[in-house]
Amino acid sequence: MKSLTSSLKHFVVQKARISNKEAVQCILSGRVLVNGSKAPLDTPILPTDKIQLDGQVLKQPTKLIYLAFHKPRGIESTLNPQIENNLLEALKFKQTVFPVGRLDKDSEGLMLLTNNGKIFDKILHSQSHQEKEYEVTVDQPLTELVLESLAAGVEIMGKRTRPALVTQVSSRTFRITLTQGLNRQIRRMCYKLGYQVTRLIRTRIITLQLENLPVGQWRYLQPAEIDKLFEKVHE
Repeated sequence: MKSLTSSLKHFVVQKARISNKEAVQCILSGRVLVNGSKAPLDTPILPTDKIQLDGQVLKQPTKLIYLAFHKPRGIESTLNPQIENNLLEALKFKQTVFPVGRLDKDSEGLMLLTNNGKIFDKILHSQSHQEKEYEVTVDQPLTELVLESLAAGVEIMGKRTRPALVTQVSSRTFRITLTQGLNRQIRRMCYKLGYQVTRLIRTRIITLQLENLPVGQWRYLQPAEIDKLFEKVHE
């Protein structure tokens, strides 16, 4: 999530209408609090932060929002209004939320969107090994060798993918649980094994399930879902 300003010092200068020198003195002396605590001069200010100067509120925190969205095929995973078929158009949500991870244009399924920047690194960091589950349909019948290869790891983009949990659903459809998010990973894995993906749906992000959420619709996460998600990402 992008910060509102480059630094706490810059924010205080703008909001309190004081000089750079005065802002530095206020911050270093502890007169400025970020979420109730002293903070460094270069602290990035997020929408969810509460900022106070001598007890006066300079900025109220934005309410935390968590959405589950069933992204349709053909929608780009971007908030850039200059790009056709972007998430802003698809969501029609008035407040600003950011996608946690991406789905390529030709894929569909579950996306998590939020204005809580602190959850981003926990989910997206390459070493966090957070699970994401997909249902994949390919252009020809699957073989046992192909399923075993997908599970063991496939060499793509100069590296071998992590081992994955793979379950066959039908002659041309399988479920796969990944713990990494390389660019177009599943499509590249299938292509390397001689297959083309004809449909790809993400059905789960860590503990969050797509379930029966209609295509193109979003919903707020329930408190229990948020607690469960945070419990898992903070393990």
